[in-house]
Amino acid sequence: MILLDPLWTALLYLLAAVCFILALKGLSSPRHARRGNLVGAAGAVVAVVAVFLSARLDNIPWILGSIALGTAVAAPVARRVRMTQMPQLVALFNGVGGGAAALVALLELPHAAGQDDAWMRLAIVFTLLVGAVSFAGSGVTFAKLQELMTTRPVVFPGLAAVMGAVLLAALGCAAAVVLLGSYPLALALLGLGLVAGVLLVLPVGGADVPIVISLLNAFTGLAVAASGLVLGNVLLVVAGTLVGASGTILTRAMAAAMGRSVGGIMFGAFRGGSTAGSTAMSERPVRSGSPEDVAVLLGYAQRVIIVPGYGLAVAQGQHTAAELAQALEERGIAVDFAIHPVAGRMPGHMNVLLAEADVPYEALKEMSEINGDFRHADVALVVGANDVVNPAAKTTPGSPIYGMPILEVSDARQVVFLKRSMRPGFAGIENELLYEPQTTLLFGDAKESLTKVLAAVKGL
Repeated sequence: MILLDPLWTALLYLLAAVCFILALKGLSSPRHARRGNLVGAAGAVVAVVAVFLSARLDNIPWILGSIALGTAVAAPVARRVRMTQMPQLVALFNGVGGGAAALVALLELPHAAGQDDAWMRLAIVFTLLVGAVSFAGSGVTFAKLQELMTTRPVVFPGLAAVMGAVLLAALGCAAAVVLLGSYPLALALLGLGLVAGVLLVLPVGGADVPIVISLLNAFTGLAVAASGLVLGNVLLVVAGTLVGASGTILTRAMAAAMGRSVGGIMFGAFRGGSTAGSTAMSERPVRSGSPEDVAVLLGYAQRVIIVPGYGLAVAQGQHTAAELAQALEERGIAVDFAIHPVAGRMPGHMNVLLAEADVPYEALKEMSEINGDFRHADVALVVGANDVVNPAAKTTPGSPIYGMPILEVSDARQVVFLKRSMRPGFAGIENELLYEPQTTLLFGDAKESLTKVLAAVKGL
């Protein structure tokens, strides 16, 4: 039974689309991200309600059961996931979205096979192929980030030729499905898309993996938009296009933040250009200190800049870092947090982490805003970061990170690194800044080290 006429349906769809646009706007800033997320969720609820009230649906019990099952699985997972595992969750969401779009296309093919509508079959083929690539590729990125498999690039002799053959076969199947509407060939195309997704992501490693997640997010958006054409649903087209466009912009921004091209990230391993290098620990001598030594440097400074990295997230030390910053400010010391665009494993990772610890938004400074201030800082405290402050990005041509914009911590009068060990970062190269005379290292778990430093600062 249809309860809404087309006009009211269109108005509800317009309201949902506006909510999605406002959500993206809100997500552009940590200050408004929570509100943006809620607005986006409200838009999704409006869209679902509009569909139920305006479409003639069969198998409503199955639909409601599926919604209930999805909610029962997703809600506990989303609530329990740690910030360090958020990129894995995003990868799973990407994959589920792409897989759902591919299944929709597969189910709609029989309805279009008997019609003289090649454009509809073309939309189905596009949705099927891109959705399958996104689903399989997102699964591999999840496995890499969760360390269920090696995080390093996986290449083998002839990989490029195999990938080329798979893509050619997929294009051939796609053309045949468009012309013939063959269901068996559509299943073959689905399988080739899954293989292509795996082969696309296997050669990517290190700090490049989060960028690939963003690219696959764009793929999922395009697949959803195409599925909207298949189903004749304007809102799906709008929502998918928004996701595809924002994912593309984010991918390019992340690549630029690393000083690399998207093509170099995706296919750099074929030329030895991935950001994943050696994991061997250096045995070169460094100057290490105690928590008390670091506390003296911090407690008698006038300006301190804290540089958070993935090690802070792993140790869950954001609350202790916030307490340390507050203790220093109570002593009249100016404290800022310097945020690199690709610190952590996803854009905004450090912003969200520190916002969770109630660090004022005004204290979170982006790289372009803070870099000129390091020369005026008495101490730069680097907590769990490495590659984003490595001078090799500027001084060593041929380095995996050469050309990547970095935080200029080497300009500070004193530099303190809180590190678990001398193991290199994602790029697998040594950080020469660790061996400079103005650098002090404090080894240990970031949270434990910060706790000891905080206690020592309070005891000064």
